[in-house]
Amino acid sequence: MEREEREAIIKLIKREVVPALGCTEPAAVALCVAKATEVLGYTPSRIEVELSGNMLKNAMGVGIPGTGMIGLPIAIALGALIGKSEYGLEVLRDVSPESVEEGKAFINDRKISISHKVDSPSILYIEVTCYGESGDSSRVIIKDNHTNFVHISLNGEIIMEKKDVFSTDQTEEDTDPELNLRKVYDFAMSAPYKEIDFILESKRLNKAASEVGLTHNYGHSLGYTMKKKGSPLFGDSILTNILSSTSAACDARMGGATIAVMSNSGSGNQGICATMPVVSFAEDIEADEESLSRALILSHLTSIYIKQSLGRLSALCGCVVASTGASSGIVYLMGGGYPQISSAVKNMIANITGMICDGAKPSCALKISSGAGTALMSAMLAMENKSVTEAEGIISDDVDETIHNLTSIGREAMKATDRLVLKIMTNK
Repeated sequence: MEREEREAIIKLIKREVVPALGCTEPAAVALCVAKATEVLGYTPSRIEVELSGNMLKNAMGVGIPGTGMIGLPIAIALGALIGKSEYGLEVLRDVSPESVEEGKAFINDRKISISHKVDSPSILYIEVTCYGESGDSSRVIIKDNHTNFVHISLNGEIIMEKKDVFSTDQTEEDTDPELNLRKVYDFAMSAPYKEIDFILESKRLNKAASEVGLTHNYGHSLGYTMKKKGSPLFGDSILTNILSSTSAACDARMGGATIAVMSNSGSGNQGICATMPVVSFAEDIEADEESLSRALILSHLTSIYIKQSLGRLSALCGCVVASTGASSGIVYLMGGGYPQISSAVKNMIANITGMICDGAKPSCALKISSGAGTALMSAMLAMENKSVTEAEGIISDDVDETIHNLTSIGREAMKATDRLVLKIMTNK
């Protein structure tokens, strides 16, 4: 692989695999509010927030770190009170008990309005208008990407505006490398170790989150319960360790623990699911750091590749994508090559395609554990040269075509599912 292409892939990974504090959807909303407040120049007296359906769905039921509270109002209030846009998706890292009390008062004073922008121009769309006591107003829009500011204005005067050149919810630069699974594999195997060892930071962050979930009761405590109570049922095994460590990180994150995780393609849960099954398996087999790095690169870049044609937000649960990446990484650690990785990807797509996304919330840990367990099973079959064939369902002989079958279902066929899920969630 040419150095120029290798450097472009590294740039892509570093852009898509980044730290995030709390769920990325409410974090992105808080980021937008923080920027609008900074542009206004003082704490607003009123905030109006308009969101696309997928943003609304993914931000309604998740814990906000350090607050003990769920949902958008506290994220919006804290974005205005203590948020710093320079922190990116860690915008609320300065939260304190005092600021939470201020945020509650801000909410109780009915200073926040949240609405669904039905005609949203993008699946990922956030529009924030802040009003000041003196009659000032600021407006900020994030679109297509959780940190992609496309409009900033003060009192109707435009400060920054990007031309809308994208027709989908993708914002990848034209210079991004064109990926396929073979290229993903070749990069992960051939890149100099010193150029890819940065991916070990995903292990550090996501394992730290897992340890919080394994020692505290967050969310539904799936990881904690499996670790403490699951031995008679699940035994002390590689599978148990994968399930408990992966779900525990999600428990902590969705339950509102004040921890950063390494995200993938704008999702912390996807970052957890692409990381922890690989890390847990590597630790159980005592793999060295270079092998773990290559496995993690393979997992994360496979997930990025699939998300490129799926889109950042969809009706398809992101753990389907991320656990497919994890299965690839596990195959590599088992000693498999490209043929076995292709088989594992097909096995994954044959199994868990169709899992719906009904928002970010504590029960995401259940879905993530399903994906992580399937990743190990698919890898095991692949290492026995067992692969779902093109005669079965949506699987094609070509693995990249199979991936695009998956993403077409998630991007196009499940649109009606997405609308119905949102309707159910907002009418309860």
